[in-house]
Amino acid sequence: MPSGVRALLASVLATGVVVGSGVALTGPQDAADTADRTAPPAAGPAVLAPGTGLEDLETRGLAALRAPFCAGVTAAAVEDALGGPAVRAEAYDNGETAELTPQVTDVAHEHGCTWGGARTTARGWVFAPPVTPARARGLADGATAGRGCSRVADAPDLGEPGVALVCRRGDVREASYRGLLGDAWLVCSITAPRSLDRTEHLERASRWCAAVVTATTGATVPG
Repeated sequence: MPSGVRALLASVLATGVVVGSGVALTGPQDAADTADRTAPPAAGPAVLAPGTGLEDLETRGLAALRAPFCAGVTAAAVEDALGGPAVRAEAYDNGETAELTPQVTDVAHEHGCTWGGARTTARGWVFAPPVTPARARGLADGATAGRGCSRVADAPDLGEPGVALVCRRGDVREASYRGLLGDAWLVCSITAPRSLDRTEHLERASRWCAAVVTATTGATVPG
């Protein structure tokens, strides 16, 4: 296990601070692709007002950094997403080998974080390469076409274009938001047992994604 991941997990278990300054892992990146975009958001995590969801943010017109963002996600946001304290955590960056989904481990072309509770997992990641609006529409359509997945009607926006999905896999359900913020394709999700009320699941996912958006953009949030 890389030392950065060990430090990330240790901070979760020992102090309740999920990600601290300097914890996010770094990997090789193409200089031309990341020029002027490698600086992380403003130092220190932004604090969302309790209950802030995507519906409270204007995400269209925001630009996310295609860079490590884990340090901008607060412990409170993680605990709210999981419905309890985190017991495991992982951060990975562009060019590193990582578990991208429960079924796929590969070299990542993204920056991402995963936190796990007793039965729930919260994830957030952003593509390292730039994404065009046309490519983003294809990514949204491809995700919607996934087995057991359906769009969420009247969901709040995450960038433009974007999509909100609910996917059922056995006895678990994943609620996710995916969208283009500037030239960055951002995805945030919560996977939980299907016994969790669907409305509560979607509301929790909205709050979680608001926290991820804030971390990746440095957006001003309601106070």
